[in-house]
Amino acid sequence: MTARLTVEYDGSAFSGWARQPEKRTVQGVLEAALATVLRRPVVLTVAGRTDAGVHAWAQVASHEGEAAPLGSLNALLPPDVAVIASDVVADGFDARHDCTSRAYCYQVLARAGRPALARDGILHWSYPVDFELLRRCASLLVGTRNFTAFTPADTYHVRFERDVHAAFWLRGAARGVAGEVRGEAEVLQFWIEADTFMRHMNRALVGTMLAVARGAIPLERFAALLDGRPRAEGGPTAPAHGLYFAGAGYGGERLLTAPSEAPPGAGAP
Repeated sequence: MTARLTVEYDGSAFSGWARQPEKRTVQGVLEAALATVLRRPVVLTVAGRTDAGVHAWAQVASHEGEAAPLGSLNALLPPDVAVIASDVVADGFDARHDCTSRAYCYQVLARAGRPALARDGILHWSYPVDFELLRRCASLLVGTRNFTAFTPADTYHVRFERDVHAAFWLRGAARGVAGEVRGEAEVLQFWIEADTFMRHMNRALVGTMLAVARGAIPLERFAALLDGRPRAEGGPTAPAHGLYFAGAGYGGERLLTAPSEAPPGAGAP
């Protein structure tokens, strides 16, 4: 048998997803709880490995063997991680290798005053924002693009092209991990879905697009970066705490709908 888990977590106090010696990680916490419930060692694979400080609304993981009872599993987990679903699926299912697309969302609070709520779940951006420039940047991402300029120069990647299925900015109420931020015109969400992502790619995209939106980088320069320019020519990397793993697609399913085709408020998987 193979079991599939859907997991949400507040990444603020985790050193990322992947198990690491002497560090608190989402994988480590989950595997420990599963081992206790199932009375055997458990090794998880995951759709998208998140960095330290990154959150998840619908991370997908899998392991060999029977599914753990949801209630028993959550009773052993700390408050900042929860399993939403735990089910038996087709034998041999692998959350990582069978995944055909991943979706992320980055949340920005664009206002002068700092937030008191949801500080660990949204980036406070006090500079002016040209929302139309953000939208135009996102539209340039769709298709097959070279994202060398949006991953660290010392990266382990050997392929820098990624197939982006959807990318857009929305205004709306934030989905926070520590409360709700109010003020519809002030909350901006960047949604993106692609086959795979490179290290820090989404955060570098957000940091660079925000620089375009405040007038620090011309739109034409941003467009040129997608032709495989070096990382040194790109913009800053946004901090981790505004980023969420939003969902994983399998069998070619698409998770995000472009705003022009969606009802108001749509976009989340």
